[in-house]
Amino acid sequence: MKYTELDVWIESRKLVNDVYLLTKKFPKDELYGIVSQIRRCAVSVPSNIAEGVGRRTSKDTIQFLHISRGSLYELETQLYLSSDQNYISKNDLIAILNQIEKCVKLLNGFINYYKKL
Repeated sequence: MKYTELDVWIESRKLVNDVYLLTKKFPKDELYGIVSQIRRCAVSVPSNIAEGVGRRTSKDTIQFLHISRGSLYELETQLYLSSDQNYISKNDLIAILNQIEKCVKLLNGFINYYKKL
């Protein structure tokens, strides 16, 4: 199966799109601050999934999947901080946190799959 057909990769791409839409509302003076950091984190998730799947061994794949999961937690923290600064509404925060949780669950399942190989 190609990585582009994986639910975890598809859902993480949706997360990236959600993040870009959300951060367009941030103050312009944060473009090179938290906005840049949030976007890089989000992009890192599907990118590391793709890179991991492209590796030759399960051990290498799992390492990149763990990096991807770490990026999800980093992203979650940055979104909480953005909410603290009132850059995003509570409703927007809840919606994107739900998408992050969905990605974490899928990623954990994918990691467990590779651990059994």
